[in-house]
Amino acid sequence: MTPSPSAAPEPGPPHPEIVVDLAAVRHNVGVLRAQVAPAALMVVVKADGYGHGMLEVARAARGAGADWLGVATLEEAAALRAAGDRGRLLTWLTVPADDHAGAVAADVDVTVYDLDQLAAVSAAVSRAGRPARLQLKVDTGLSRGGSTAAAWPALVAAARAGERDGSWRVTGVWSHLACSDEPDHPANAAQEAAFREALVLAEAAGLRPEVRHLANSAGALLRPSARFDLVRCGLAAYGLDPAPGHTPDLGLRPAMTVRSPLALVKQVPAGAGVSYGHRWVAPAATTLGLVPVGYGDGVPRHASDRAEVAVAGHRVPVRGTVCMDQLVVDLGAPGARAGDEAVLIGPAPAPSAQDWAEACGTISYEIVTRLGGRLHRRHTGAVPGADPAPTVVPVLEPQETA
Repeated sequence: MTPSPSAAPEPGPPHPEIVVDLAAVRHNVGVLRAQVAPAALMVVVKADGYGHGMLEVARAARGAGADWLGVATLEEAAALRAAGDRGRLLTWLTVPADDHAGAVAADVDVTVYDLDQLAAVSAAVSRAGRPARLQLKVDTGLSRGGSTAAAWPALVAAARAGERDGSWRVTGVWSHLACSDEPDHPANAAQEAAFREALVLAEAAGLRPEVRHLANSAGALLRPSARFDLVRCGLAAYGLDPAPGHTPDLGLRPAMTVRSPLALVKQVPAGAGVSYGHRWVAPAATTLGLVPVGYGDGVPRHASDRAEVAVAGHRVPVRGTVCMDQLVVDLGAPGARAGDEAVLIGPAPAPSAQDWAEACGTISYEIVTRLGGRLHRRHTGAVPGADPAPTVVPVLEPQETA
C-alpha cells in the first residue's frame, strides 16, 4: 500500500503514541467506493476501529461517503448511536444473554443466525415498541457464525412470517468468505455458489432484502462477482493490504503510525546479554536503545529478536526479549540520544504493520488491533464540517407496550 507523505507526524514524541491520520481513512474510503461501484460500501469499525479509534474513524468514513458501518457487538453499535451516528449500521455477534431491544429502538440492523436468535429479536421488538431491521446470515463454508444450509429454509420461512405480521423488515442476507486472501482457493467459488443458492431459497420464501453481501476487503478487491449489492471493507479502509502478494496497488494509505521517544541510550561490550533469557548476546561492542513500550501495550512478544523499528530514518533490529513495558533495539554506532524518535510502524523507511506481522508469524489485523494499553492515541487530519460532528444523541430507550 502507498504511504501518505502527509501522514508522517511531527518529530519528537513526548510519550509513546499511536497517531491516526483521518485524512488517510477518508482517502481510502474514497478509493474503495470507486473501486467497488456500483456496489455500496460498508466500513467495518469493530474492535475500536481495528485499533484506530472507532468513533473517529466512523466519522471520517461517513464524511468520505461510507454507505454503511459495521460492528460486531451491540455495545459497539450503541456507542456509535450515542455519539450521533444515524446512518445504516449493522451488528452481527450476540450471545443469548444480550438484549436486542436497545438496538431495535436505535434503528440498528441486527443479524440473526437461527430460530432462537429470531425469537430473541421478536421479544425485543415487543419491548422496543417498533419493528426491527433484520439481516440473516448463512454459513456458506466458514463454519463459524451463520445458519447451516439444512436450517436455512426454516429460518427464511420464519423470517418471512415475521415480515408479514409486522415484527421486522428483512433488510439483508449475507455470508462471509473464508479464503478471500487466497484468490485461487477453490473455497471462494464454492462459497459464492452456496450463497447464490441461499439467495434463491430466500427469494422463494418471499424475502426481498435491500442488500445482499458476501465480500470482505480481499473479496471486494479480488473477486468482483462476489460484490453483490454491498461489500464490507475493514482492513483496506485503514490502508492495509488484505491479501499480501495479490492486491493491486490502489494507492491506499496506511493510517496508523506508532512511535516513541528512546528512554535510554547506552553502550554495551561484546558478550553482553540483552533482556530476559539472554536470547541475544552482543557479538561486538554496540549501542543499545531502550524503547518504553512492550507487550503490555500490545507489542507482540513474538517480535522478540525478529522485528525492526526505525531510528533516524534507518531500520534497526529489536534485540532480545520484548518485555511488558519496554523493548531494546540495536542502534549500532553511537550517535542517538535519549528522546530521539523510534518509529515502530509508519511510513517508509519505518516498518509497516505487515512487516511486524511477518516477523511475528501473524496478520496485520492482529498487529494494529492489539496495540493500545498505555499508548496515547492521537488523531490528525480531521476536517471540521466535512466529518459529521460528534454530537451526543441519546440512544432511545425501549418502550413498554401493552
